[in-house]
Amino acid sequence: MGDAQHGPADAERQGGAAPGLPPGPRLNATDFVAAQSANRARTRWLILALLLLGGGFGYLLGLAVEGFTSDPGYFDPLAWSGLGLLGAGIFAAIGVGATAVTFLKGDKVMMSITGAKEVTREEEPVLHNVVEEMAIAAGMPKPRVVVIETDALNAFATGMRPERAALGVTRGLLKSLTREELQGVVGHEMGHIANWDIRYMTAVGILVGLIALVADVIRRGMFRGGFGARGGGGKKGGGAGIVLIALILFSILAPIAAMLLRLAVSRQREYLADATSVRFTRNPSGLIGALGKLGAAAAPFGGANRATQHMFIVNPLRKAEATASALLATHPPIESRIERLQNLGRT
Repeated sequence: MGDAQHGPADAERQGGAAPGLPPGPRLNATDFVAAQSANRARTRWLILALLLLGGGFGYLLGLAVEGFTSDPGYFDPLAWSGLGLLGAGIFAAIGVGATAVTFLKGDKVMMSITGAKEVTREEEPVLHNVVEEMAIAAGMPKPRVVVIETDALNAFATGMRPERAALGVTRGLLKSLTREELQGVVGHEMGHIANWDIRYMTAVGILVGLIALVADVIRRGMFRGGFGARGGGGKKGGGAGIVLIALILFSILAPIAAMLLRLAVSRQREYLADATSVRFTRNPSGLIGALGKLGAAAAPFGGANRATQHMFIVNPLRKAEATASALLATHPPIESRIERLQNLGRT
């Protein structure tokens, strides 16, 4: 690797710390392996939870349809509903199918949306060298190297498998960062690939979006005279009315719960990717310096929108500050990320 890496790595082997930080314990690679393993487990459980949430949504929708189309004397909301099971199965099948399709084409979609273009080693030798260094440090195949032609400062990674991954930076980032800072940013994005974060964000993004879409359709249908109008008010009995109320509440609360869960885990994954970058570079000062510049100069650009904002190293649409709205932030506050990085080398 480059000179910017050998110094900190040598210092760590000798029991020292990265430049600018007091002596402390060396980074323990086993901790990162355990964190990555836990990350994968959380990914599977979170996707399962969202599938169950969506399946419950589908079941409740089918149950409501059954309640307003059946004889009220025979409708029991507590009994298993055939239409409810069908609705749950359809929702789960759509979620799994959409996720599978996106896994196959997700990298191309992301590059198309952001306008990223692949660059050769001859065009960007320094960037290629840094990406190659980080790939070796991660023990992973070198991803494709792409650049977004914008003066905004940002970076992203995409691809459902390491063999198909692409790592991109903006032109503004290349112009503004030192080589050491570029290593920190590239290490962060390689961390996302190594930690399965891209798979997670893709799958969860689809499931959360699907839940929100179905909830929106249900609410619109009700407001425009859906179930209530066809049900003839109280004619269908109390059971169907209770199901209808539950469906309305679910259509309001489920998308909110799914989104908050997604954002909370997303923020934790940014912290883990920052720490993984330090594992790869053995030098927290590079990413610390880069985050300082990114926090001051992050700005929206053509390829950034609400569907892709969580894929970037910093949110290009707004600064994630420690305010009352932090619960809805896709990224942790820059100040908090820098503080954690500074503490990695401290006793």
